[in-house]
Amino acid sequence: MYGFNVTLDVPFAAAVEKVTEALKQEGFGVLSDIDVQATLKAKIGVDTPAYRILGACNPRFAHRALAAEPDIGLLLPCNVIVRAENDGRTTIGFMDPAAILKLVDNREVHELGREVRTVLERVRDSLR
Repeated sequence: MYGFNVTLDVPFAAAVEKVTEALKQEGFGVLSDIDVQATLKAKIGVDTPAYRILGACNPRFAHRALAAEPDIGLLLPCNVIVRAENDGRTTIGFMDPAAILKLVDNREVHELGREVRTVLERVRDSLR
């Protein structure tokens, strides 16, 4: 698997706020926020449920990763998705950094991936 998630019984906008705050509590900031719903509507005229991709970054982890593997930026930041479900709930999905960073042939990077996964799992668990 390349990710893990949690589904919340909260509206979409509240879920975005909730996960952004939970990430902040663990030292992550949101560097990018892609509104997939708005982009698809504007570019190809397709109506879709609300869907955002948040590019989350923890500067300490990013610095360690870049020091260990200069090209690691190709795999950063950690993406978090927020998507509306048909039943009114909202799913929040997290990229699994341990799975993604296995692409790199570097044990230090693998350990970092496991460490970041543990932190993101804490974020997920705090949302429940």
